[in-house]
Amino acid sequence: MIALIRYTFATVLHTQRYVAPLLLFTGLLGVLTVNGNGPLPAAYASSAGAMFVCSTWLAVAVTSLDEPPQRAITVVTAGGRPLRVLLAAIGTVLLSCLALMAVGLAFPLWLGDHAVTAADLLLGVEAQLVCALTGTAIGVLCSRQVFTRQGHAVVAALALLTGALFTKGLPPVNRLFALMATTPDAAPLLAPAGAMLALSALLLTASTAATHCVGGHRQ
Repeated sequence: MIALIRYTFATVLHTQRYVAPLLLFTGLLGVLTVNGNGPLPAAYASSAGAMFVCSTWLAVAVTSLDEPPQRAITVVTAGGRPLRVLLAAIGTVLLSCLALMAVGLAFPLWLGDHAVTAADLLLGVEAQLVCALTGTAIGVLCSRQVFTRQGHAVVAALALLTGALFTKGLPPVNRLFALMATTPDAAPLLAPAGAMLALSALLLTASTAATHCVGGHRQ
């Protein structure tokens, strides 16, 4: 698995598929957290939103790296296990999101003047992870293995992103953002954020299983 992740990282770097999602992340982070005042949970909700959009795009790009002939070769090299190749792509996305998470946590602190507590930082980590896992789940489900036409994949990804962000009360993303925007104290939000994190992990697991099932039928 480590070798597959290293291969995927090398391919992503060589093809520069990371550039557009990275630029989008930095742009959204700068725009959404421009106001350095106010409670830190609200600021971390903004940076988590940037992570959500970026992780979706990055997951679509990474899981759709190879054309079908090249993917077949990669699967054979991986011992004939397409699930391992898919998991390596997901692992690559999540490791990349961990690096971006450090930026998302530090940028609001650098930009504004906040009284930082351990609860604030932990809530920021939870929010970033919720958005990274949920965004990756959407991106995997909208990859080439499910949608053979790029236009259909883009429409599906935009629809799922919009629904997750703006459907009032919908967990995990909209519900978590609503709580973070209206509750200035981070401590009471840690338990609900933990529940949203568990739900986002289940969503990624379900998305991975569905993608593997659809991709397996097409091979």
